[in-house]
Amino acid sequence: MRHTRSPRGAGAGRSRAAGCTLLVLALGAGVTGCSSEGNPLSAEPYDAADRISFTGAVGDGRKADPDKPLEVVAEDADGRITDVTARDAAGRYVAGELAADGSRWHSTSPLAADAQYTVRVSTEDEDGAPGRKVLTFTTGRPSSTKHLAVTFGPEAGTYGVGQPVTAELNAPVRDPAQRAVVERALKVESTPAVTGAWHWVDDKKLHYRPKDYWPAHATVNVRSTLEGLKIGDRLRGGAAEPLTLRIGDRVIAVTDAATHQLTVYKNGEAVKQIPVTTGKPGFETRNGVKVVLAKERFVRMRSTTVGIAEGSAESYDLDVHFATRVTWSGEYVHAAPWSVGSQGYANVSHGCVGMNTANAEWFFDTVREGDLVEVVNSAGDTMEPFGNGYGDWNLDWTRWQAGSALTTGTAPGLQETARLRPTTV
Repeated sequence: MRHTRSPRGAGAGRSRAAGCTLLVLALGAGVTGCSSEGNPLSAEPYDAADRISFTGAVGDGRKADPDKPLEVVAEDADGRITDVTARDAAGRYVAGELAADGSRWHSTSPLAADAQYTVRVSTEDEDGAPGRKVLTFTTGRPSSTKHLAVTFGPEAGTYGVGQPVTAELNAPVRDPAQRAVVERALKVESTPAVTGAWHWVDDKKLHYRPKDYWPAHATVNVRSTLEGLKIGDRLRGGAAEPLTLRIGDRVIAVTDAATHQLTVYKNGEAVKQIPVTTGKPGFETRNGVKVVLAKERFVRMRSTTVGIAEGSAESYDLDVHFATRVTWSGEYVHAAPWSVGSQGYANVSHGCVGMNTANAEWFFDTVREGDLVEVVNSAGDTMEPFGNGYGDWNLDWTRWQAGSALTTGTAPGLQETARLRPTTV
């Protein structure tokens, strides 16, 4: 027969018989309510309500201080905590650490302000009998607090497989620990699921992309769980509108500046090859992967807007049709009827990819925002990662992850705004 120590009193005997542990929930203020819940694994219902106490006043109507950590303590040396889960009414879990001996659990992530939490504590006594306690409390609203608002982009709609998700903040966040709080709360989920990460472009802007391109016909849902969470002194998360993106076919246009050919691939199959001209010496087209930013049926392109004097050998003033924009500084894929004789044979443009009007119209009608235009074998530089459109895909996955606050560091030199090149044709 197993030897059982004599109880120290009626209360102690009842504690071991029911498999309970005395718990203290430390919140820095009183709670607004508590309740108990039976454990279906126990031989008898587990009710430790009379052995739960709280720091601060109890039952006086005060709310817990969201700036204080959440702590659960086992006061009975004969029992231990085996598990704690805490989450608010919005479904946000509170991260925490449990001591190796089960004597104490404390939160490691901040609580939200003005939120209702449910805490479920599992215990066992010296004989291994399980117990469970469920507590609820609400947090107060701190005074003199600024709210960090988040705006997701682009607008809801259907995009190509290269479209990054963006997050714009209304205030700068520079501290690495604060950035980590923000980043953990920005959720991107896709169907089918992919591996992806946020990258801090600067103190107020983040981009999210998968390791590889989005799967064709995926659905991407973006949301924030930042509202109410403490980010820093007098700074908490604000509300954010969720965003849903639909992904279309996998469309990639590859321009080979050496062979003067553009090949369009749709879902892995080459569907059209087009003779083109790219940038001539001194105006070379950028290499690398670019994302379609917009489509404009008509654009007037003038050399004077980019510092080329009117009347010089390089000056131009042209009406351009079926223009697909790939950089904010003015690089397009567009109709260039004036250079048809060179298309497929020589590079004579000021940096854009030019083709005949019929092919430009077909290209214009085929691609959408978020589709990919890749240039290879040009003498030009590689497109900038940021500041001139979406050059995100020109960073390999290791360098991309280095721009996350949830990794060990930030890739150097990637958070400066890129110097823009002039509009070219």
